[in-house]
Amino acid sequence: MRVLGVDPGLTRCGVGVVEGVAGRPLTMVGVGVVRTPPDAELGHRLVAIEQGIERWLDEHRPEFVAVERVFSQHNVRTVMGTAQASAVAMLCASRRGIPVALHTPSEVKAAVTGSGRADKAQVGAMVTRLLRLDAPPKPADAADALALAICHIWRAPAHNRLQQAVAAHRTLKGRTA
Repeated sequence: MRVLGVDPGLTRCGVGVVEGVAGRPLTMVGVGVVRTPPDAELGHRLVAIEQGIERWLDEHRPEFVAVERVFSQHNVRTVMGTAQASAVAMLCASRRGIPVALHTPSEVKAAVTGSGRADKAQVGAMVTRLLRLDAPPKPADAADALALAICHIWRAPAHNRLQQAVAAHRTLKGRTA
């Protein structure tokens, strides 16, 4: 399974591609950041993020895209920018028919470190260890994108089984009605 993880942001949008399956060693395929100038007009920044993500999709051909789920923060301006960048990533993937999964920050931290309250340094250290890298990816947005991809690879089998069980239940329910 090849997953593009996206840590959305208007100034720095982390992107990372991980390949593998749950229970086996994972491989980092690529990692980086799509950057936009903070003083640029919002529309131009969103187009730049779209173009950057499209390049990653073209180059790495992921089977899934995992995006950080935006949740309420104290700074409305920050959450709006994050939500807009997140929507661009989901749009780019959906346009190509690539399934998109959303994972909360605490879900990603718990999957990668064992604690939903881990800090950025702990996430970076575990990403480095899990992917057998020489050093943590910089900036932290890039490491977070890899963590999203890892989280999705590890959680996808359980999620898929759950979806299959729900579908089977609906089918059985429909037959008895």
